[in-house]
Amino acid sequence: MHAYRSHTCAELNAGHVGQDVRLSGWVHRVRDHGGVLFIDLRDHYGITQVIADSDSPGFAALESVRAEWVVRIDGVVKGRDASLVNPKLPTGEIEVYAKGVTVLGASDELPMPVFGEVDYPEETRLTYRFLDLRREKLHRNMMLRSNVVRSIRNRMWAQGFNEFQTPIITASSPEGARDFLVPSRLHPGKFYALPQAPQQFKQLIMVAGFDRYFQIAPCFRDEDPRADRSPTDFYQLDLEMSFVEQADVFAAVQPVIQGIFEEFAPGKTVYPDWPLIAYRDALLWYGSDKPDLRNPIRMQIVSEHFAGSGFAIFAKLLETEGTQVRAIPAPGGGSRKFCDRMNAFAQKEGLPGMGYIFWRKAEDGSMEAAGPLAKNIGPERTEAIRQQLDLGEGDAAFFLGGKPEQFEAVAGRARNEIGRELGLTEENCFKFAWIVDFPMYEKDADGKIDFSHNPFSMPQGGLEALQGDPLQVYAYQYDLACNGYELISGGIRNHKPEIMFKAFELAGYPASEVEKRFGGMVKAFRYGAPPHGGCAAGIDRIVMLLAEEANIREVIMFPMNQRAEDLLMGAPSEPLNEQLRELRLRVVPKD
Repeated sequence: MHAYRSHTCAELNAGHVGQDVRLSGWVHRVRDHGGVLFIDLRDHYGITQVIADSDSPGFAALESVRAEWVVRIDGVVKGRDASLVNPKLPTGEIEVYAKGVTVLGASDELPMPVFGEVDYPEETRLTYRFLDLRREKLHRNMMLRSNVVRSIRNRMWAQGFNEFQTPIITASSPEGARDFLVPSRLHPGKFYALPQAPQQFKQLIMVAGFDRYFQIAPCFRDEDPRADRSPTDFYQLDLEMSFVEQADVFAAVQPVIQGIFEEFAPGKTVYPDWPLIAYRDALLWYGSDKPDLRNPIRMQIVSEHFAGSGFAIFAKLLETEGTQVRAIPAPGGGSRKFCDRMNAFAQKEGLPGMGYIFWRKAEDGSMEAAGPLAKNIGPERTEAIRQQLDLGEGDAAFFLGGKPEQFEAVAGRARNEIGRELGLTEENCFKFAWIVDFPMYEKDADGKIDFSHNPFSMPQGGLEALQGDPLQVYAYQYDLACNGYELISGGIRNHKPEIMFKAFELAGYPASEVEKRFGGMVKAFRYGAPPHGGCAAGIDRIVMLLAEEANIREVIMFPMNQRAEDLLMGAPSEPLNEQLRELRLRVVPKD
């Protein structure tokens, strides 16, 4: 017999009754029923119940074991009485009568429980992540992640893509976040960077003549943490294709992503219709460039109904150029109680509140508009709003005004809240949408023109488009949104040096700086570059959605905490003086 096991803890069934077996695993739970011991033995595969009574040779040894000890059990398989069968376990028809026990690894007193799903402080969970990972939910999440990655690879190969690896140590590149820098020992004073994405390398692979590339790529960005974003590193499905337009990328990606969600979200609807929504429309209709389309509410501009009206706040506001009033329809929200609740929500979000109108049955049986706004603007304007929003008795509408960039995000959150509160948001489904036509440039806080997204995207209209107002230039840039999350970002690339130099010039990068920072890519483009494009899908975020988790750390094996610290390994840590001397570096203390 094998030194540690003849079977796993998920293999034994009624067909093994009477057989001598050997199992190894962790003691999941111990139950003492007065002279009879029951032990749930757990390994990677499952759980088997082990039993020992006072006549068993292994009884004395089993009495001493505690939770999370690693033990080897020698015993014989017995069938359970019909009334004691556990249908929830693959091994629920049997139990193993222990004849011998060997302790392979004793455990100290546990700093946190493994049995059950007790909610424990995150600091403890991350400090003892190896224990946290033994818990059923986390173990299940990690296996889901592993299987998702395997399925992605198989689907990409089936689509004609080839897997290549790109460097981890490279040059700094502006990808929209801070780089992690790595000092060079051989070149003192110079630094490598960990790649924010394999962007330049995958484009060079296309220039080198490999038609379809992909990799499960580690990416490193020094970012502020969020529930759906790791502050240090993450993995993405990275892909690139030659001789393609935007629609070709969409056609290659959809079967892979749709197939993954259909495979790993059984019982949920995965909608096959992936609409294309312009970035500007996404912000107008949903208040977000990653809209949750499970919620059918679309916001609309209703400025004309308030201009010159009796509601002085909006009327005066609309006299300023660039301002708008937008309405959030709320079908079924036609009660003062609900409207007051949503008004309070807006106040929690930092706004003075939201104006509202709701429609109800009047005493004479007709429909009437109610609320402060209805009284101020009068029945004619109120009726025009109702007709524009296609609302009726029992419905409501909420209003926000100002410059869109100042209230859009809050309006989007209010839309989501209204959809949830009124039961309008569809459950148990995934709805996707491609967000397209992103602006190429934006103004930063200082009024300077900068790239709004990926700097390597091709401007729509090519070089000619870059001769006018940069803020009117759109890029062949796209994101895939699903249920309120961004899953994919990509674009058709700028593969012509003259367009690339002009694009960077408008963002304040002279030709010399472009040559210095992207010399390899510029050089490659001078030697025959094909039109190409691609995208990257966040694997952590995909698994988070499939696992129905709200926090991305629940699907990452060894995540950082909110302060970008690895509490288990003690990172970041102070370097040794010898290391600093070798790298010719000095740490300057904080003031």
